[in-house]
Amino acid sequence: MAAVCDICDKKPGFGNNRPWSKKATRRRFDPNIQRVRAVINGTPKRMNVCTTCIKAGKVAR
Repeated sequence: MAAVCDICDKKPGFGNNRPWSKKATRRRFDPNIQRVRAVINGTPKRMNVCTTCIKAGKVAR
């Protein structure tokens, strides 16, 4: 599943793993995406939505 929010278009962030040895390897910070049934134009539709949008009430479940 793509880690992109359908409402706010939030995408993964990228950075480095930094262990004790300071050896940098690339990693990815995925947003918390949930698959929810939202009502769009009166019809229910499945969407990939981040939990920030769900908490903010941007999605009518």
